Amino acid sequence: MTKLLNWFTQEESGQGLVEYGLILALIAIVVIAAMSAVGGKLQGLFNKIENTLPA
Repeated sequence: MTKLLNWFTQEESGQGLVEYGLILALIAIVVIAAMSAVGGKLQGLFNKIENTLPA
């Protein structure tokens, strides 16, 4: 059992994958925040364009 615990504490093969996952999560959060901030303005712009076009 001690041998297994020592192996888990010294194992680093999954470290790169975890780092890429964290970077991807951070990028996703930034993109979602940016889309939320710009989303309302784009909605208003498209509504304005729709109202000015002839039916």
